[in-house]
Amino acid sequence: MFRMQGDEGRGSGIGRGTEVITRTKPKIKKPSLYRVLILNDDYTPMEFVVHILERFFQKDREAATRIMLHVHNHGVGECGVYTYEVAETKVTQVMDFARQHQHPLQCVMEKK
Repeated sequence: MFRMQGDEGRGSGIGRGTEVITRTKPKIKKPSLYRVLILNDDYTPMEFVVHILERFFQKDREAATRIMLHVHNHGVGECGVYTYEVAETKVTQVMDFARQHQHPLQCVMEKK
């Protein structure tokens, strides 16, 4: 049998006095989010960037084209927002894929 605080020397403690049991709710911190960004360059073909966005970020053709044009016109574009580990993996996948195809495409992540 478990004893509650204040039960010492009073038998079972049932029906004697008032006991308060509190439950503390653990504070769960939401993970930080990171933006995955593609940077413009003068060498990577636009169609390759669209392919990257479709393959690694699950964008449809229309969304991928819109993001690619934003990168082309503004120098940088957001591919998505992810937790640290997912963002890091996506950056690595894109960079590796671009290098395999001999493109200088840059993909980075930044804290949101």
